[in-house]
Amino acid sequence: MRALGFDVRSAADAGEAAALLRDVPAGHRVALVDPRFVGHVHALRLGLTDPRFAAAGVPGALTVQPDARAALLRAMDRTVAAVGAGRPVADGGVPDRTEDRTVPGRIALALEAGGTAVQRPELGSLTATVPTTPEERAAARTAVAAVDDEAVRLRSAVKAHDGFFTTHCISPYSRYIARWCARRGLTPNQVTTASLITALVAAGCAATGTRAGFVAAGLLLLFSFVLDCTDGQLARYSLQYSTMGAWLDATFDRAKEYAYYAGLAIGASHSGGGDDVWALALGAMVLQACRHVVDFSFNEANHDAVSNTSPTAALSDRLDSVGWTVWLRRMIVLPIGERWAMIAVLTAVTTPRIVFYALLVGCSLAACYTTAGRLLRSLTRKARRTDRAARALADLADSGVLAQAVAASVRRPGGGFAAPLLALVGSGLMIATALRAPFGSWWPVAAAGVYTVLAGLAVSRPLKGALDWLVPPFFRAAEYCAVLALAARSGVPHAVPAAFGLVAAVAYHHYDTVYRIRGGTGAPPQWLVRTVLGHEGRTLVAALFAAVLGTRSSFTTALTALAVAVALVVTVESIRFWVSSSAPAVHDEGELA
Repeated sequence: MRALGFDVRSAADAGEAAALLRDVPAGHRVALVDPRFVGHVHALRLGLTDPRFAAAGVPGALTVQPDARAALLRAMDRTVAAVGAGRPVADGGVPDRTEDRTVPGRIALALEAGGTAVQRPELGSLTATVPTTPEERAAARTAVAAVDDEAVRLRSAVKAHDGFFTTHCISPYSRYIARWCARRGLTPNQVTTASLITALVAAGCAATGTRAGFVAAGLLLLFSFVLDCTDGQLARYSLQYSTMGAWLDATFDRAKEYAYYAGLAIGASHSGGGDDVWALALGAMVLQACRHVVDFSFNEANHDAVSNTSPTAALSDRLDSVGWTVWLRRMIVLPIGERWAMIAVLTAVTTPRIVFYALLVGCSLAACYTTAGRLLRSLTRKARRTDRAARALADLADSGVLAQAVAASVRRPGGGFAAPLLALVGSGLMIATALRAPFGSWWPVAAAGVYTVLAGLAVSRPLKGALDWLVPPFFRAAEYCAVLALAARSGVPHAVPAAFGLVAAVAYHHYDTVYRIRGGTGAPPQWLVRTVLGHEGRTLVAALFAAVLGTRSSFTTALTALAVAVALVVTVESIRFWVSSSAPAVHDEGELA
């Protein structure tokens, strides 16, 4: 217990333990452990030191965070009274966990009966028990000696469902780097920051435009990915989950990848011949962001769907039982490990243009594969989506004042595929007009107006249809692609780099929205969405910039100013939220694709 950071006090019974607990400062975590406990240290670590849960325990041990201290004392009083009167600790509604008749086990039951959830981690091969006879104690000690808990701890530090490259080329040694960091007192946040700095240095090397710079950039990008794996493994190894860690890990991956794209684009312009690949860099970023929002929207739509009878899902489960198909399917989606490995190798041996061509082709194929699977699942399943799912999709839509005003005034027909069809038609019209209309004309502005109306109609009813999860991806594609098309067709110097900055700032806002919803705290506040204009407002403003400013250099200035304004507002609010007490104390597990 002392090795886990606890100050140990002995109590003869629950009454004396309650008296000792009342003397502990209010801001401290406390734990109750049966003195007869026999088990692995890592079993106690899992049960007593994870910061994500208000109350947790293993057989013979219980811990609570400061917020649950009052509930613990009430549970102790209830337990003492119930045992003294010969009554059950929990009356109805709470299962009697017969495997743990210890005082901590009974108090855990009383906590649950009082409405405080108690987390019980899966221990697997680890031992945690309270023997009552010499024979049971000897058997428990034999079980402890038979399992190396440090080996278990190392294995459990590695994510169970990673890509092929990460699993076989990174994790076999990065877990030992994580242990090395833990033994030297380094935190996951420090490793995450080191990974970001390494990636930024890699981007700087790529920006030199020299072959030596490209080789160094590829090597540094791979090392940055090793550190990126290490930070999560360190968090799991030492159970150092935190709100700041959740925010850093959730956002730095995107910052690293997009900064590297920018470095490649700058390097291409500095290399022999001065190749301009900014449009390709922005296209790669748009494609990757749209891929992610498809994943996010589908997962949120089906997070708590009632029933799951999709034959497609059943086929996927059967394929997962065949080992080679699991790895093949994980590689097809081009997860972050495979993607970064490809980028690093191609950077070292080819040119930035080839890197972006490979990214666009690979990510397009992966997007087609994953989206087709999600469409089949949605069309073949019989499920009823909940209000929570509809709310999450509405938040992911990122509708501003204009679309909200339309939604409040007119209602689309209910049921069917009306919502995704409206979003598809509006998005297709916006993208086609931005691509085909003469640059500087007012046609894109008119298209943005129609897009706003159709976008408002799409979200005017709860998004509970089978394919309504497509609405946010269609909106993302419309906004990002319209900005890309307008900037690329303008011919104005530095307009595409300015558009790159604008899309990066908006994408950060959308990723921030996703991770807040995942943490269970809801989307960003409405004032933020209105301040940054919503997806339809930003699309309309970009079209107005193109129509009013035309091919003048002020078009670049206007895009840059909008990018800076959006970045400042969303970043400041994001930092405020993620360092606040309301942020979820979770460590992001990273993204598969």
